Amino acid sequence: MTSTDSAAQKAPAKDPWDLPDVSGLIVGVLGGTGPQGKGLAYRLAKAGQKVIVGSRAAERARAAAEELGHGVEGADNAETARRSDIVIVAVPWEGHGDTLAGLREELAGKLVVDCVNPLGFDKKGAYALKPEEGSAAEQAAALLPDSRVTAAFHHLSAVLLQDPEVDEIDTDVMVLGEVRADVEIVQALAGRIPGMRGVFAGRLRNAHQVESLVANLISVNRRYKAHAGLRVTDV
Repeated sequence: MTSTDSAAQKAPAKDPWDLPDVSGLIVGVLGGTGPQGKGLAYRLAKAGQKVIVGSRAAERARAAAEELGHGVEGADNAETARRSDIVIVAVPWEGHGDTLAGLREELAGKLVVDCVNPLGFDKKGAYALKPEEGSAAEQAAALLPDSRVTAAFHHLSAVLLQDPEVDEIDTDVMVLGEVRADVEIVQALAGRIPGMRGVFAGRLRNAHQVESLVANLISVNRRYKAHAGLRVTDV
């Protein structure tokens, strides 16, 4: 067999936009009573996804779920993790490490999507923090060795996510991870929200700059009184 024959028999490259059907997966949102978590839960549930919002206090989670409607359920963080196929981490950075360390067993085997942005604030505005592990996502991966950790949903406006008058969220979602199949699941999940698209943006070692960019977007929003998002061109 010649090299030409071998090349001819190679399978065609996979279409990067050929993404899996994730409509039947249960999505849990840790920190689902906060602005970002609640907004993501609302958008995904409105798109037809089964969603459970989690909180340290089950009562708070159930109250948030009732407010969101669209079949959203509420539970404490541990039950949310156990019952979900995909778990979005939307907790405050200050409690990120302790929360995940306490849920290591419940999150084993789960696809975890970290959307936490380590930020500080002073008189000059927001600025990026760099965790010892490199990023919030890498900290999650270190704390959850039995989970499949990805990173996504960092640059979304909580105001727009929660506004029922906004029909589409005009933005791309940068998705990072180590395993292509896991990344594609998260891309497909992002694509369930009208106006949104998930775009592969590298491995977890590249998560720091993606998380850090939120500090720049906060500056944009303050200057222009906006709710800025991102679009990746030519893909």
